[in-house]
Amino acid sequence: MLLELRVENYAVIDNVAVQFASGLNLLTGETGAGKSILIDALALLLGDKASADAVRHGTDKAVVAAVFEAESKALDAVLQENGLDADESQIILRREIASGGKGRVFINNQPATVAVLRQLAPHLAVIHAQNEAVLSFDAASRLALLDGFAGCDLASVAGAFAAWNTIRNRIADLERDEQDRLRLMDLWNFQRKEIAAANLHPEEDAKLEAEKRLLANSERILSNAMGACDALYEGNVSASALIRSAARQLEELARVDENFRDALTQLDSARITVEDIGQTLRDYAEDIEASPERLAEVEDRLAALDRLKRKYGPSLDEVIAFGAELDRKLSEMENKDDVLRRLRAELAQAAQRYLASARALSRHRYEAARKLEKQVESEVNELAMKARFKVELAGSDEDRNWTSRGFDTVQYLFSANPGEPLAPVEEIASGGELSRVMLALKTTVEAGITGHGRSHARRDIGQRTLVFDEIDAGIGGRAAEAVGRKLKQLAVTKQVLCITHLPQIASFADQHFMIEKKEAGGRTRTSVRALDPAQRTKELARMISGARLTDTSIRHAEEMLKANQ
Repeated sequence: MLLELRVENYAVIDNVAVQFASGLNLLTGETGAGKSILIDALALLLGDKASADAVRHGTDKAVVAAVFEAESKALDAVLQENGLDADESQIILRREIASGGKGRVFINNQPATVAVLRQLAPHLAVIHAQNEAVLSFDAASRLALLDGFAGCDLASVAGAFAAWNTIRNRIADLERDEQDRLRLMDLWNFQRKEIAAANLHPEEDAKLEAEKRLLANSERILSNAMGACDALYEGNVSASALIRSAARQLEELARVDENFRDALTQLDSARITVEDIGQTLRDYAEDIEASPERLAEVEDRLAALDRLKRKYGPSLDEVIAFGAELDRKLSEMENKDDVLRRLRAELAQAAQRYLASARALSRHRYEAARKLEKQVESEVNELAMKARFKVELAGSDEDRNWTSRGFDTVQYLFSANPGEPLAPVEEIASGGELSRVMLALKTTVEAGITGHGRSHARRDIGQRTLVFDEIDAGIGGRAAEAVGRKLKQLAVTKQVLCITHLPQIASFADQHFMIEKKEAGGRTRTSVRALDPAQRTKELARMISGARLTDTSIRHAEEMLKANQ
């Protein structure tokens, strides 16, 4: 869960630190106080695009940081893949946005990138704004939502699709018209001859680079080797000669005092080691040959290899693999008819494997769709509505519809009133209806993702912090109370952060934060403070009656808090 969020010099926020707790964390305040700015700041730590315009006027940079309590193998895997150290129980995110537009990212105090933040985000928190889900509710998002609820494993279908598509592309290459085929073969022949003529060997470039370093520094290497050899072994005052002299003196001492026998043995061992190193250096120096001609040859060869790597692959191994692939393609072209017959047979087999996987996935989705629509409809109707909800799954298994995610399409249909026809959720006109439908849909899917199913996909997501940014727009009264109750229920198993304007929802909070905007020293500043019970009562009363508190509004607030805690 999110333990702490710090924001400095971001928009109207000067310096704010908020410590969140488990359960339902509600944020309230007057319109324009900066409630959504806090959520925008958190979104930056989840990988959202940053803008230099958000840096507070007159400052050099904005800083957003957060501490999450997070224990997840999937989270640790993301950190490990990106060369970052993982803490045992916490992850610290920090993002800086400079007024000039540049920015920096740190994860556990180590430099990182925004791309890594985006990889971590699904395991840490998810933000649901009132229209966020609808604005991005395209076909792929709708299918991903159902797959998340169902815990679908797409690896089998994706692998089968990739295999089928590869064979299909090979057939397409062979079936090009004659002019294209001849032009392509000419290109491939040229490339193959160029690679073959180079007579490449694996790791040849690395070996040549090492040889180049030796040749380019041969004089210095020879001088160092001979100098070390003389100092250790062959010089008039070498270490070996000095040790021998010392040994003779110790030998005389040992005749008088046996205590020096061990020292004499150790000194003799040191002499042998020094002489061995000296002989090794002498042999090494004898093999060094300064050869400008060989250095030129090595440099020319490395330049030729670099040219090939720039054209056919970043590494020599990839150039060699590319050459082998050209051999295969040309062989297929030259034996076109035989190869086509074989590939068409393989394509038919690959198609059967794909269909088996995709149809099994589709059946799983149909089963999950029936469960999802019942659960969402039940959830929606608990939110003071009498509505119908349907998950409509469609799709033909004809090959023109095949993708790495199967061949299904999904649509979420909704009717707010009995007798009205079902229509796509994204076409709902009422903001209040939309808020409640998306709350029911999202919370049902979240419950499915982190449920006790056997799916690897479910377990990997883990317990995320759920953030709801003003999803209560357009509702009030009994509907608002139902939404508050639903958020409270959701917060039993998850940490929930919610921005609201409605006292009916705020009364359910486990932790209530007040966001205020004040002017001081000619500058506007936003502050955040946790409210105690007495302050909560006053804040709810303000939300009920406006800036002027009355005895009636205070009593009403007290009754709300008593009923909903």
